Amino acid sequence: MDNTANPTALNAEIAPLLKRTRTIAVVGLSPKPHRTSHGVAQYMKSAGYRIIPVNPNASEVFGEKAYPTLTAAAEVEQIDLIDVFRNAEDVPPVIDEAIAIGAPAVWLQLGIRHEAAAAKARAAGLEVVQDRCIMVEHSRLF
Repeated sequence: MDNTANPTALNAEIAPLLKRTRTIAVVGLSPKPHRTSHGVAQYMKSAGYRIIPVNPNASEVFGEKAYPTLTAAAEVEQIDLIDVFRNAEDVPPVIDEAIAIGAPAVWLQLGIRHEAAAAKARAAGLEVVQDRCIMVEHSRLF
């Protein structure tokens, strides 16, 4: 979903994804309130989504157990969407894990793009959003 030239098409792809999503695993979710990942995840939580923190350096965020990896989270949680707050060079292993756990969709936050990893995810049947803020898109659409 990189349809930046056609906002109507982008809305038609993102809105259904956000409507059917209930649980979001946030890779790189910081327990520190001043971090962007924290604020965005807090907004999504307040909008009714369950947030599953994925951060090997945190034990819990928002009262939810934090998992060191997506694989560990998927062993006990149903994940509808993976929201990624990592540098672009860290995206390929996240995509590999997303594919391995059978995640339906991956969202790369604003400023994060990795074309090869996105293509690999799409080829495996995952929906992919790149370089968009999930909070901005949710507030704009709903």
